[in-house]
Amino acid sequence: MRVFALIALATATPAFGWEFSPTPVCTLSDRTAEASISVTYDPRQSEPYAISVSRQMPWPDGAIFAFVFEGSRSLTITTNRHSLSENGRTLTVTDHGFGNVLDGLEFNRTATALLQDIAVAFPLDGAAPEVQAFRACADAPSV
Repeated sequence: MRVFALIALATATPAFGWEFSPTPVCTLSDRTAEASISVTYDPRQSEPYAISVSRQMPWPDGAIFAFVFEGSRSLTITTNRHSLSENGRTLTVTDHGFGNVLDGLEFNRTATALLQDIAVAFPLDGAAPEVQAFRACADAPSV
């Protein structure tokens, strides 16, 4: 009976890990107990690439948002072109290209979103194949 209870408990726990989906738009996502991250490519948008980081608590107001990638190809990307939505709980950045972001996600160990004194880290274990699928999706001709 104990074994059954342990199996039930284990299967009830949400699975975390990087995922890719080609529909309805190319999407790369992950979530932790603290936050979720989503990278999308939608060629119908004027800035087709977007990255959103959502938390349960609102993000603080801040002039500069940073993404710090740590690992074999460490990199820090900063921007003042971010916006907050969903009562401040989702931070989004859009652009025409995300080569550095995708490289950071594919080739490093962690990605940390920083705004003011809030740091949200995402482990990048298992991200590389999903990033490669995202790149192939974004590079595919749109119909």
